[in-house]
Amino acid sequence: MIALLPRPTKCKWGTVSFASTLYLGPILDLLVAKVPPDWQAEIRLGLQEALVNAAKHGNQLDPGKTIAVQYAIMSTHGNWVITDHGAGFIPNCCCQDNPDSLLPADNAETGRGLCILYQIFDHVHWNDQGTQLKLTKNRR
Repeated sequence: MIALLPRPTKCKWGTVSFASTLYLGPILDLLVAKVPPDWQAEIRLGLQEALVNAAKHGNQLDPGKTIAVQYAIMSTHGNWVITDHGAGFIPNCCCQDNPDSLLPADNAETGRGLCILYQIFDHVHWNDQGTQLKLTKNRR
């Protein structure tokens, strides 16, 4: 049996942790600082949606709860892992099956941010507890 192992990357993961807040400008600046300029605005929008969801819906804006973000930017792709301390989340968004749709099936305001995540990122995955979101964007 032959297994192709991924080549080791010289990528260094960064980590930032902060209290639940909607004041995200400095955090977003840090998270997109090493993102290539041609996809910085798009990544910033996607990360803002994910962080707002973690602070508002996950941690209920409780400043005693934190949000942690691990991130790694490589020449071919970027990875972000966002973890909150909320009760968990089960994604139920029509955009998973129809990424061209920017609105949930019932056209409600809730779920719009999730659809944006599926539009921007190539890989969107929650852990089984629904408290950790993994995002990947491939550079084309």
